[in-house]
Formats: sequence, structure tokens, C-alpha cells
Amino acid sequence: MPQFHPDLTRARFIPRIKLRPWLVRFAQRVKAPGIRTPDGMTIENLSAPGPAGRPPVRVRVYRPVGLPRPAPALYWIHGGGFVQGRPEQDDRSCIAFARELGAVVASVDYRLAPQHPFPAPLDDVYAGLQWLAGNAAELGVDPGAIAIGGASAGGGLAAGLALLARDRGVVSPVFQLLVYPMLDDRTVLRTGVDTTYLRAWTPQNNRFGWSAYLGREPGGPGVSDYAAPARCEDLSGLPPAWIGVGTNDLFHDEDLDHARRLRAAGVACDLTVVDGAFHGFDAIFAKTGVARAFLDAQIAALRAKL
Repeated sequence: MPQFHPDLTRARFIPRIKLRPWLVRFAQRVKAPGIRTPDGMTIENLSAPGPAGRPPVRVRVYRPVGLPRPAPALYWIHGGGFVQGRPEQDDRSCIAFARELGAVVASVDYRLAPQHPFPAPLDDVYAGLQWLAGNAAELGVDPGAIAIGGASAGGGLAAGLALLARDRGVVSPVFQLLVYPMLDDRTVLRTGVDTTYLRAWTPQNNRFGWSAYLGREPGGPGVSDYAAPARCEDLSGLPPAWIGVGTNDLFHDEDLDHARRLRAAGVACDLTVVDGAFHGFDAIFAKTGVARAFLDAQIAALRAKL
């Protein structure tokens, strides 16, 4: 495993936090305040109908002032290992996407495990996507130019959402942006993982997150493709994709394999691999050159499609 990227050497001081049930419960109760709405931007918290018989889904919508209608849209899903996180944690990147792309960004607030295991989180993000597409005219969105994306567990949910949208045939996203996505519960079965330069997400936390999401021990038979998209044998007919991951990320191998399998299925997939980058490096060290370049690569991929 490579050493840290030169811009990320301070990562050696990042403590290795071990997720525990009490810590997750505490994190879920803490509400991220978000940032002050910058000039030239509007941010609204809207309510979308939830899955049948379930509560409404909050969608945080970012729009540049004066944006022509209809505009392309990015439907974004936050990370947090399936057990924590809120849309507000990605305010800065969602604002950047909206500004740089001239697009509406809609970030969904889904129910979290372990209180709400699969399929609840995926049901929520699908309901939010249906709402975005179904209310495109009112929201000033071009229904034929909706991309989906997410980071970490959000990237895994985006990949599962792409499969679900393909199979149900109601909404057709034009692109999937998968930022170090959490795709394969079978990664918990790996042994001998070199953790020297892993940060922010460890094998122990990975097992915790997958166990909470699946409501069972991960890595065994019978796990749905929609929960762990790396298990899906038929990736044909999916929208084009971009996958980005660092070499010091626990998800490096499963992400590269997913890119390979997408291409083998005839799905265009661009792959960006950052040497010496760990999981979540771009959020923790957002002002570094390597983090800015990583965000620029995502914006360029979206711009080419939208």
C-alpha cells in the first residue's frame, strides 16, 4: 500500500475511531448545521412523498440564482457508512456542483441503519428520485438530464439506485457519479488487509456498517444486488459512470473491479485513482490541491454528460 500522497501527510495524525452502537446513536442525534447560504445561491429543504406507508423524505435543493429553466440536475446521496450523516455535510461540494455545472442539485436525507436496515434507505432515495423526476417542471429541472451520485455509502446507494431504476423503468438517470463507493459486503471476508495507511474507514467499521445495513452478518449468501451492487451479475443497460477512489482506500479493490465489470457489460465508465489517498480524503483535507483536483474531475465528468 503506497504512503500518503504529499498533500495528505497530516493524515498520520487522524485518530482511528472505532464505531460502536452508542457512538452511532450519538452521531445520529447531532444535526449538522450546514453552511450559510452564499451569495448567488438558494438552498431549500423540501419534502417529497416517502415510500408507501412511510414518512416523507427531506430533499435539500441547491440552485444558482437566475438559473435558466429547465436545467440539468444532480441527485446526490450523502455517505456515512449507512449509519450516520445528513445532506448538510456535503453543502460545500453540492454548492460547487450547482455553480460549476449550472445545475440543480438535490441531496436526499434517507433513513439510517441499524434502526432502518435495507431496503429502507434505498426505498427513500428511490422515492426522492421519483419526486425529482415527477416534479421536474415545477422544480425547473430537465427530466432527461438527471444524474445520480454519492460518496462512500452514498455511492453504494447510488449504484443500487441505478440498478433499481433500470429494472423498474420509471426514471432513467443519464449518469452515475460514484465517489469511493461502498459496493461489496464481501469485503468483510478479506484477510491480511494492510491498515497502515487506511484512515477514516477501517475493516472493523466496514463490518459494523454492513451488519447494520443488512440486518445480518455480511459476506454470506442471499444478499440482494440492490443492497450490494458488486454482487449483481448483469450490469448491462446501466447509465455511464465515473468512479473515483484512492489507493489507500479500503474500497479500492471493489471499486476497480466494479469499473472493470461495468466496461465488460458495455457500460462506459471513467476511472480516477488517486495515489496515496485514503477514504474521505477530499472532505477531511478539502483545501489541498489533490482534493480540489479530485472534485474538478467529478465536475468535468458531469459536465461532459449534462
